[in-house]
Amino acid sequence: MKKSMLKTSLGVAVALASSQLLASGFALNEQSISGMGTGFAGRSSSAEDASTVFGNPAGMSRLKREQVTVGGAAVIAKTDIKGQSSYGGETDGDMVPVVGVPMGYYVKPIDDHWSVGFGVYVPFGLVTDYGSDDAARYWGKKSHVEVVTFQPTVSYAFNDKVSIGFGPTINRIEGELGSNLNQRFIGQGDGEVKIKGDDVAIGYNVGVLVQATDRTRLGLTYHSMVDYKLEGKTRVSTALIGPYNGDKFDAKLNIKTPESVDFSVTHELDDQWTLYAGSTWTRWSRLKDITVENDVPAALRGSAFQTISEEQNWHDTWAHAIGASYKVNKQWTLRTGFSVDQSPTNNENRSPRIPTGDRKIFSLGAGWSPNEDMTIDVAYSYLWEEDTKVNNQPGTAQEGLLKGSYQAKYENSAHGVGASLTYRF
Repeated sequence: MKKSMLKTSLGVAVALASSQLLASGFALNEQSISGMGTGFAGRSSSAEDASTVFGNPAGMSRLKREQVTVGGAAVIAKTDIKGQSSYGGETDGDMVPVVGVPMGYYVKPIDDHWSVGFGVYVPFGLVTDYGSDDAARYWGKKSHVEVVTFQPTVSYAFNDKVSIGFGPTINRIEGELGSNLNQRFIGQGDGEVKIKGDDVAIGYNVGVLVQATDRTRLGLTYHSMVDYKLEGKTRVSTALIGPYNGDKFDAKLNIKTPESVDFSVTHELDDQWTLYAGSTWTRWSRLKDITVENDVPAALRGSAFQTISEEQNWHDTWAHAIGASYKVNKQWTLRTGFSVDQSPTNNENRSPRIPTGDRKIFSLGAGWSPNEDMTIDVAYSYLWEEDTKVNNQPGTAQEGLLKGSYQAKYENSAHGVGASLTYRF
């Protein structure tokens, strides 16, 4: 019940399509449309527009004009589910709605050394909704979690070769999680548990950019861990708790979203062709378990509704990407990329909230600059995952009555589309 719910509650951090999102776990990649076109290869070394505030804050030193970049991406997911529950129900593949990921950045050069900037973006997220009759409803009926990050940023160029950048991140998370409770053994229909909560926490983003040769740049970016202490309310609707049926209890969950390190290379073959490559390491092993503490009345202390814990045992992951761009003329640039991304989940603890596996992503993109002041970027990505299995078994007799068991095979894929506008002043 809540355990499943809150496991994702923060283990995520944006409301945007769990396993179908274009990054591992519940992380999102869609912070740059120009980067999306090359499969996010060269994320830390490209610095093509103001979205470098996220990709590598040191890259602001390459932007010689004040500029703003605004845009968004949409994820259209498809899931084929073959499964069953000990309590029956449908296996509907439409558990991820179409979702949007907004972004916005601003960069202003101060002089030959200093630049300042600001970014608003979504680094993590989750949305799944199985419906009231789905076989997975007892293990994760609905998950809607969102993290929005605000990042003031500064960069300093030591010379024309080396620059650094830093930005503290102000991260707000909020979410709603729900699961059904079986009540057939007392002659009633399903009960329900709903959890809502939020928090604000601080992190940071730091990067280094090196112009190694006239045509080759190296970038290294570190995104810090963020430690959340989520507080909210848990509402339990079940006749099993007698007079407390429908009451709300204070709930707390401590969870950390992982740090990551991205290293990438951008190499200009000539005036038209540019190659990109990059790797990202993410410390998902921080997510060992999710434990929710509820402030329940004395009569419910020691019950399944007071302390709920769920094993996750996620592991660290690597993502690798390669890409290329071709400058057709002064107005048009074409892009493509391919990436592979490990899943942090394991076969024993995988949940229907994040039924994700290792994935591959193919991307296409284009940039159109009708004049020197404006660029419009568009991108498309297709993601497909290896088939994954979920095998949720109750750990106690009480959990068996309330949730039963759930086994399913997931075949996940998704289309991602995005567009952004960069305007230079």
